[in-house]
Amino acid sequence: MTDGGRAPTGLAPGVTLYFVDARGELRPQLRRTGRLGTVTEAMSLLLSGPGDADDLHTEITPVGTTRVVVTTTPHVIELLVPLTIRDVTSLGIDQVVCTALGVQVQGGGSRTMKVQVRFVQPTAESDKQRTCPLIR
Repeated sequence: MTDGGRAPTGLAPGVTLYFVDARGELRPQLRRTGRLGTVTEAMSLLLSGPGDADDLHTEITPVGTTRVVVTTTPHVIELLVPLTIRDVTSLGIDQVVCTALGVQVQGGGSRTMKVQVRFVQPTAESDKQRTCPLIR
């Protein structure tokens, strides 16, 4: 018997966004877009909120713009978000990190990538390189 290797990635009925459930835990939500899309597109959907999911909420304050600038290096996905640190809780930051990393991994990228969330105002939080607690 031979090993079939890792499961294929990249094909998707949509993108997985991460929101928060009633217990205060991160939970994935498949947003049916017909394709995986890009990290930039996923961030825009995430910042638009959980839609009509009654059992999920966001820990990110609604903002007028949902455009996120994404720069990817071999080891880090850098996100310039239209938020200040006061606009997100620690779970809100995890929502951003998990959504970005989820798109990267599903598109065939490494699970060892880090995500750096840069806010519009200087903060030490912008210097941290993070991982998603749900993607190992």
